[in-house]
Amino acid sequence: MDHTVTLTTAAPAEAFTHVRIIIGMILGLCVSRILMGIGRYIQHPGKLVVYPVHLAWVGFILLSVVHFWWLEFNLRIITVWTFEKYLFVLFYAGLYFLISTLLFPDSIDEYNGYRDYFMSRRKWFFGLLIVLCITDMIDTLLKGWSHYELYGPEYPIRAVVFIILCLIAISTKNLKFHTFFAVAAVIYQVTFALRHFVILN
Repeated sequence: MDHTVTLTTAAPAEAFTHVRIIIGMILGLCVSRILMGIGRYIQHPGKLVVYPVHLAWVGFILLSVVHFWWLEFNLRIITVWTFEKYLFVLFYAGLYFLISTLLFPDSIDEYNGYRDYFMSRRKWFFGLLIVLCITDMIDTLLKGWSHYELYGPEYPIRAVVFIILCLIAISTKNLKFHTFFAVAAVIYQVTFALRHFVILN
């Protein structure tokens, strides 16, 4: 007798609690990885030379993880959960973990510091950022069109500009461009948080 049970949907409250726990575990690992990486700078100031562009992207991703964690509370409005939606949200959170491990690998002994490492892995880093940006748009639509419209025309424009800049970053090693992009990304992320999470509240 076949005792296999296939679940295609789950009650909204129960499913949201389950998804929230899994997301919390993954994002907790992201924050831990980033903070441990920053801690290495403090522990070994003479061994690890700070590369400002790399550090700026570390700040961007850390802030992005916090934003993601907060915004995913809106998943509670989804009335029907499917396994596909569950996998999608796990994939989204998993992208942050991959990027976090890419920023702070287990070792960079084979490279001449974080500048050499970051530039050698920029195609992976910015490629994942493009996937992350596209996934974010899908995730926003998943929460409903009304939620998508909360951010106005700025949201799709931001996504297009960000993807274009990532594509340029993949193709060039120009330090001025990478510095500009990293600083601009951090500033925008901070202002976005202030406008949508602080001022509006």
